[in-house]
Amino acid sequence: MPVDLILPTSILFALAAWTMIVAWYIHPLLKTMPLQRALEPLLLLHAFRYIGLMFLIPGVTAEILDSRFSHPAAYGDLAAAALALLSIMLLRMNARGAILSVWVFNEWGFVDLIKAVVRGMIYTADGHLGATFWIPAVIVPLLLVTHVYIFIQLVKVK
Repeated sequence: MPVDLILPTSILFALAAWTMIVAWYIHPLLKTMPLQRALEPLLLLHAFRYIGLMFLIPGVTAEILDSRFSHPAAYGDLAAAALALLSIMLLRMNARGAILSVWVFNEWGFVDLIKAVVRGMIYTADGHLGATFWIPAVIVPLLLVTHVYIFIQLVKVK
């Protein structure tokens, strides 16, 4: 297989697998909960998006990554993690703007991931991700699937 097809293939397989996991195992559990409680574990996944800061560490990646990809991806993920934590806190407090904060988080986080994938394809040569390869190959598809799931749940409320 050509090297430039490995990451897209990995992403497609991960999207399929994570979609099945969410549909078959996670959704049946979450649909029994009130929306605010069901959102919390999904948001907790996104609280780990600070891991995107690894794109900034020379030596973790095989090559120093183009800053047109690495900086927006790293800091966009950090902002998404902060928004996820804020949303969890507001949900736990039953605060008035809790659902609005989830909308803001979800819109920011989803667009950030899409932009990071596009920038990564444009500015990051195959093989340069080094040890961070698993982020777009495994974690980004999970995050995309959960973003879509959160959007579906939020739209049902309106």
